[in-house]
Amino acid sequence: MRDTDLYRHLLGLVAPWSVGRVELDVAAQRVDVWVEHPRGHKWSCPECGQEGPLHDHAEERTWRHLDSCQFQTFLHSRPPRMNCSRHGVRQVKLPWAEPHSRFTLLFERFAIDVLQQTNTQAAREILGISWDEAWHLMDRAVARGMARKSAKVVPLLGVDEKSAGKGQKNYVTIISDLKNSKVEEVTFGRDSASLETYFDSLSEEQLAGIEAVSMDMSKSYISATCKKLPAGRDKIVFDRYHLMQHVNQAVDTVRKQEHKSLGKNSMLAGTKYLWLYAYENLPDKHWMALRELRAGDLKTARAWAIKENIRHLWSCQSRTWAEKFWKKWYFWATHSRLAPIKKAAKTLKDHHYGIMNFFKYRISNGPAEGINSRIGTLWKSACGFRNKERFRTVILFHLGGLDLYPVTH
Repeated sequence: MRDTDLYRHLLGLVAPWSVGRVELDVAAQRVDVWVEHPRGHKWSCPECGQEGPLHDHAEERTWRHLDSCQFQTFLHSRPPRMNCSRHGVRQVKLPWAEPHSRFTLLFERFAIDVLQQTNTQAAREILGISWDEAWHLMDRAVARGMARKSAKVVPLLGVDEKSAGKGQKNYVTIISDLKNSKVEEVTFGRDSASLETYFDSLSEEQLAGIEAVSMDMSKSYISATCKKLPAGRDKIVFDRYHLMQHVNQAVDTVRKQEHKSLGKNSMLAGTKYLWLYAYENLPDKHWMALRELRAGDLKTARAWAIKENIRHLWSCQSRTWAEKFWKKWYFWATHSRLAPIKKAAKTLKDHHYGIMNFFKYRISNGPAEGINSRIGTLWKSACGFRNKERFRTVILFHLGGLDLYPVTH
C-alpha cells in the first residue's frame, strides 16, 4: 500500500478528498501530509447546503493530527472557498477539522481524554502542545458542550461561592445540580447579579420547574432567588453547614472572652477545637479533657451544650416537630446570658423560613460542597489560574457533565 493510500485511510478521507503527498522528517520526528481535491468539483454551502462552483482557495493551513508511530503528524491543505448564490463566498466545511481549529477532530477527541485524566501541565507534555493550545482545546470543548446542552428543568439547585484569587472581586458563583452532582453554570462575582445572570438564561418553564435552592445566608443570593423565581422565598433552603458556622463562631467567641477573663492559669488554653468538634467526631484521646472541662462551671461549656443541641433540629421527622424543637432551643439560647450565642440565635431566627423549608425538600449543599472540594483540587493542581474565565472553563470541562467531543466520521 502506498503511503498516500495509507494516510487517506487513517484520516478517513472520502471523495473528493485525497492525499497528494506525504513527507517524513526522521530527524525532527515529524510526518507532514498534504490533502488535495480534483478540479471542477462543486461544493456545498456550509450554511444552506446549496451546491456552487469553486471560487478560490484560502491560504494553506496546518492541523495537528494523531501521532504516527511516535512521530508528530501534521495535515496541510488550502481550504477551498465556494460561491453560493444566497450567501456569497464561503469556505467549505472540512471533514477532518472544525472551523477555526488548529487540530484534527481525532486529535481533539484524544486530547480531551488526556486533559480530563490529568492536569494541564502533564497533558501538554504528553500531547506535545503549548499552554495556549491546551486552553484552546478546553475552551472549544466547553463551548461545544454548552451549545449542545439541552434546556432541561433542574428541580434542585445548589448555590455556592468560590474564590478565584486574591481580593474581594475575584469570586465566582457555582450553580450546581444537586440531584446529579454536576455544575450547571459558573458566573463571575458573588453578588445578586451573578445569580440573576444564570436565572435570566433559563426559560419560563425551567424557572417554574425549580423546586428548591440550597444556599448559605448570603443576602445577594436570597435577593436574586426571591426576585427571579416564582414564590422564590418558599424555595430557599439554608444549608445546615453554613448555619452551624454561625453557632460555632459564637461558641468560639465565648471561649475567647472567658479565656481572657480567667487570666494566665486559664483551663481553656489550647482547647479551641475541643468545643468545635461535633461530639461524635471528637477523637477518643480528647474525651477525658472535654469531660473535665464540662464538669467545671464554664460559660463555654454552656455555649457548647447549646451548640450541640441545635444539631438535633435536622433530625426532626416533620416541620411540626421541628417548629416545637426550634421554639425550645431559641428560648434557651436567648436566655443563656451569653451575648454571642444570643446574637447567633437571632441571626438564625431572621432566616427561620429557609431553615424550616428544609423539612419540605430535605436538601443541603452537601453535593455542592463535594463539588467545591473537587474544584479546590483542580485549583491546586493548576497552581491557580490567570483569570476567572479560565477558572470557569476548567470547572465546566471537568465537572459540567458536558458532551465535549467533536463529531468524527
